[in-house]
Amino acid sequence: MKRVAVTGIGMYSPLGCTQDAVWNKLLSKTNATCEYEELYNYRNMNCKMAAMVTDPLPELPRKKSRGLGRIGKLAVAATQDALHDSGLADDPVIHEAKTGIAYGSCGGTMTGLNDTAGFAVYKDTTYLNATSYVQIMPHSAAVSLSIFFGIHGRLIATSTACTSGSQAVGYAYETIKNNLAEIMIAGGAEELNPFTVGVFDALFATSSGSNPKNSPRPFDKTRDGIIVAEGAGTLILEDYERALARGAHIYAEVVGFSTNCDAVHITNPSTEQMENCMRQALANADLTPDDIDYINAHGTGTHAGDAAEGSATFRVFGNRPAVSTLKSYMGHTLGAAGALEAEMSILMASRGWLAPNLGLTDPDPECGMLNFITGDGISMKPKYIMSNNFAFGGVNTSLIFKMPDQK
Repeated sequence: MKRVAVTGIGMYSPLGCTQDAVWNKLLSKTNATCEYEELYNYRNMNCKMAAMVTDPLPELPRKKSRGLGRIGKLAVAATQDALHDSGLADDPVIHEAKTGIAYGSCGGTMTGLNDTAGFAVYKDTTYLNATSYVQIMPHSAAVSLSIFFGIHGRLIATSTACTSGSQAVGYAYETIKNNLAEIMIAGGAEELNPFTVGVFDALFATSSGSNPKNSPRPFDKTRDGIIVAEGAGTLILEDYERALARGAHIYAEVVGFSTNCDAVHITNPSTEQMENCMRQALANADLTPDDIDYINAHGTGTHAGDAAEGSATFRVFGNRPAVSTLKSYMGHTLGAAGALEAEMSILMASRGWLAPNLGLTDPDPECGMLNFITGDGISMKPKYIMSNNFAFGGVNTSLIFKMPDQK
């Protein structure tokens, strides 16, 4: 079995698109939620807020990007930064079979979906074009990276809603651990559009508040739903010994992963299976609950989701480890959430400060009475961090990272 290092990080998020920009936004203890004016064009929409990537995307060669929707461009931008950060951008190894991709999203780009809707409603093929299907493929983001960067190794496309990004990181970890690749480009991407907000709005899962700076409020008694967001996060995972040999900067080591299914209900979460997923990740890492110092919670801000997750987490860990959710800062980036939140957790752990939960002034006892970080955050360099994500369909994931300056 191989050890697995994180040697590159790239992110395009509502909090910023560089490590320093994200860090400064977290330190400011303000969220990125804003009014989404386009939602006013839709009747019966309760939510009028979202969180978006405001930084411009890089200029990409037209020949390689003409078939990309926004989701593909976000994925490419984050991956481009991650490869440069890892020192592998110009290394021929990324074009060899030993380098692969594991990447996820909830679906493809909205442009293609609009094309198919026009075809279905008006029964007219002129609504379709050469890229319509390519843009809506569930593996659109993953294959976009393969084509853009010339990656010839194995490709794993995950499309499991809110666990798409975390599953991708986990499967990439397993691929290297089992010596099936030496380098994996792993992560997830999602683009913001009214349809995505509308879907959650129809489920009464979105925040309907009028104050963007007070939404969402995960784990608080007054929480009223999620804020839909967009972004992309890419981690470069690498054979640990290979990374050491080439003198790469190692951000963290992936030491544990688990994913399972509730097999109960498409939208109502199972506390029992969330708990099992966390325990299985600990077993995979050969750790005990007392070894985990910080937990990055899924924490969407929904009543059922936060209560189920909080209860499951408390049953495993009690109130010992520090807990916060980065969705209180950047909303729910869906297919990108698992990757972006893992990256930001690693960033906080390496810099020695853990961000507090925003909007958490009155923790709901139904959420397990965990050791939620509040106020100004806490100064800490955790040895082991866990990042959890839970998705519609009853898909659960748990990732565990070990920080490199610890023996």
